[in-house]
Amino acid sequence: MGAESYLSRGVSPTKDEVKAAVKNQDKGVFPGAFAKLIPDIAGDPEYCTAIHADGAGTKSSVAYLMFKETGNYDWFKGLAQDSLVMNTDDLACVGAYKNLSLSNTIGRNAHRVDGKAIAKIIEGYDEMVSKLSDLGINITMCGGETADVGDLVQTLIVDSTIVARAKREDIINAANIQPGDVIVGLASFGQATYENSYNSGMSSNGLTAARHLLLSKYYYENFKESFSSTISEDKVYCGKYRLTDKLPGSEQTVGEAILSPTRTYLPVIAKVLDNYRGNINGIIHCTGGGQGKCGDFGKNVRYIKDNLFEFPPLFKAIYESGDIPMKEMFQVFNCGHRLEFYCNSEEAAAGIIAIADSFNIDAKIVGHVEALPEGSSNEVIIRHGGEEFVYNY
Repeated sequence: MGAESYLSRGVSPTKDEVKAAVKNQDKGVFPGAFAKLIPDIAGDPEYCTAIHADGAGTKSSVAYLMFKETGNYDWFKGLAQDSLVMNTDDLACVGAYKNLSLSNTIGRNAHRVDGKAIAKIIEGYDEMVSKLSDLGINITMCGGETADVGDLVQTLIVDSTIVARAKREDIINAANIQPGDVIVGLASFGQATYENSYNSGMSSNGLTAARHLLLSKYYYENFKESFSSTISEDKVYCGKYRLTDKLPGSEQTVGEAILSPTRTYLPVIAKVLDNYRGNINGIIHCTGGGQGKCGDFGKNVRYIKDNLFEFPPLFKAIYESGDIPMKEMFQVFNCGHRLEFYCNSEEAAAGIIAIADSFNIDAKIVGHVEALPEGSSNEVIIRHGGEEFVYNY
């Protein structure tokens, strides 16, 4: 599936090669679920286990640049939340969000990223774990590894692994998404009741494209360690902004917007599952693959998304860079909503929207699911701004 702006910078939005590499692997005890589930590590037949790994990705390169520009180590702190949430919210999509165990891995070039930066990342983990505990989500820190791998890493990588157990009867299996389902989307932007500041909605996907499309050649000229030497020069830092410039239409700077910590939806998901579990056929975290992520789940279905949120300022600025077509925007970025509930009635959808609103998170019905003939490949159709974009899976 094409996404040339992203691919030209060495990143695949749909990970087709990875999918091909793992296609013959065992699919776990709930094939088609959003995250792989295996038999319970404690041996209880009523439970299953998930072991999930993800990280902040190339967002760490932006944190490094902000530190170099401002001298403020606090920019590293948010990477812990990014790395953590990319795991917790994937697992919550299968209903595994209780009593989580966390380990983290930090790979750095010690010549550029010192101990003060590492301390800020660890502080970020501690603060996020404490905040989630206050919200009823328990995570146990189990230690981790900080590796000095300067021969491999130019700046910094922040990854996490989470282990969770869940009752099999409580699992949400996205394989059950079916025609007639309505899709409730939860905004990625704004300020939730449990967030300290406005969130641009950036999350931790599409950062390679975002920083090269927005940031100026100043960073190419002065921070060669912040990008891959394999990228063509004409694709490196092609934008017009410095990190400290104001983002058009926003109170944030460009750097603040890009580094907005990835929003967790755990408090919302927990409350929704307490009240509407029986109405939910699937939960999709719109991360890698953007608004087309849902196409990997369910069978013989067409996803129609025809009531999306307007682009928040950060995504508008990325698109207005002129180097990425609208069809690719939806493949790379969440573009305004990052979590989707697939539910069997509009009544349940209204209840989910009300729960999101109680946390000051905008939510609405963004689309629905239709049937395709048996044996068909899944299809995603996005209608936005008078245009229609079709993606096949």
